[in-house]
Amino acid sequence: MRFLAIDSATEFCSVALSVGEGDTRQLYSRGEELPRKHSQALLPFVNEVLAEAEVNLSQLDAIIVSQGPGSFTGVRIGASIAQGLAFSQDLPIVQVSTLAAMAQACARLHQATHVAAAIDARMGEVYFGTYKLVEGLMQEVSGEIVCPPQQVRVAIESLPQSGAATLWHGCGTGWETYPDELQQALQAQQLKAEVPGVVRFPHALDMLTLGIAAFAQGAGIDAVDLSPHYLRNEVTWQKLPGR
Repeated sequence: MRFLAIDSATEFCSVALSVGEGDTRQLYSRGEELPRKHSQALLPFVNEVLAEAEVNLSQLDAIIVSQGPGSFTGVRIGASIAQGLAFSQDLPIVQVSTLAAMAQACARLHQATHVAAAIDARMGEVYFGTYKLVEGLMQEVSGEIVCPPQQVRVAIESLPQSGAATLWHGCGTGWETYPDELQQALQAQQLKAEVPGVVRFPHALDMLTLGIAAFAQGAGIDAVDLSPHYLRNEVTWQKLPGR
């Protein structure tokens, strides 16, 4: 099994390739914080990991891509490249949430079981979502939203009771920009939060983990049906010309 993951939804641009299964699986990745240079970096990253693994694009089982939320331009760039590569080889696409990928990184790096992910959405707002680890995969607990940081408590109010001893890991640039507001929102619901500070952005490696599992459950879609999830309703996605 061979899967390629692509992410450019935030300032960090990354690509990851998974080859094989189980104990013999090998991972190849590239990633760098490159604001406003994603369009220049993504395809070279893709070519580098494919060359390193000695894998051709035609040998892939699927392409995994961030569906957002994140930078409008970044999400579009990643989606366009993933869509173009998929069309060229008639490959299915699996879409993965940016916030869920960051939560998965918290599980990988910090053994986190509960995560509150927040990306700075500019204009005084954050993209926010909460996740719980279930059989090794982060699953959404409350719906992903975009709102002022003070209002994330509305989403948190709907959380199932997790117990006062449960530690929630905060991640993402939203926690850097609005640490006090987000902490206060969680504390208002008697939730304890810790922000290790390592997971600032999503990485394609964690999109691989979630995307491969989703693919196994039948989540692959035709490239023409790719539809980014911006959360802000006024933003629309336009497919490649003629598709």
